[in-house]
Amino acid sequence: MRDLIHVILLGIIEGVTEFLPVSSTGHLLIAEDFGLGARSDLFNIGIQAGAILAITLIYRKHIWQLLTQWRNPANRAYLCKLAVAFLITCVLGLMVTHYGFKLPETVTPIAWALMIGGCWMLGAEAIAARQADRKDVTWRVAILVGIAQLVAGVFPGTSRSGATIFTAMLAGTSNRPAATEFSFLVGIPTMYAATGYEWLKVLKRGDTAHEDWTALAIGFLVSLIVAFVVVKWLLGYIRTHRFTWFALYRIAFGAALLWLIPAGA
Repeated sequence: MRDLIHVILLGIIEGVTEFLPVSSTGHLLIAEDFGLGARSDLFNIGIQAGAILAITLIYRKHIWQLLTQWRNPANRAYLCKLAVAFLITCVLGLMVTHYGFKLPETVTPIAWALMIGGCWMLGAEAIAARQADRKDVTWRVAILVGIAQLVAGVFPGTSRSGATIFTAMLAGTSNRPAATEFSFLVGIPTMYAATGYEWLKVLKRGDTAHEDWTALAIGFLVSLIVAFVVVKWLLGYIRTHRFTWFALYRIAFGAALLWLIPAGA
């Protein structure tokens, strides 16, 4: 029963944090270190897949419209920009993976990434607020968002959604809902690709033999439901609110982690 509760809690954490600009990877690693127990790579992949499916379901009509009405110049341009951002992340990501460049997934660098990211978010919001309200996604935005996704992958605790949303806002798409939508849509193929890549690595290692499939299924379902509710709420929230409280949370949480943990952990 205790393990089941831990699985549910991990599914909730993944569902809540995957698309909020607070870093799901950081929160999951910290939760595991502070009592919920380390899980297999396959489990972590599985519950992330639940969150990805949630965002796909939320944007299913928009995705279908883009794909079926691609002859429309605006839709075709938007699809091309999504593809460019995705391809930049994939190509650079494979290069980074090949050379093994990634910070260790320990608490100290995650705490620093949380605080630095929070300060950056506050600055980005202030700069974007002084710009004209622009909803269009330029090629510059697409390219920089692709790079931002890679940076988030290399630095645990950065937050993929936070990095891409605020990069888009600073690069020209100053309208929060428009920047968030592009971030989430480009995240769908990116996260499916990353999940598939990790899944293949797990299969190649033969780590599926002793997997607790019941726990994985429960974590997947919990993450799916929670992520669906959280993203629905977020899309309404950002229409009239800034991301200020998320930035302050990151700073406070990161500072608390540095105060609580031993140096170098």
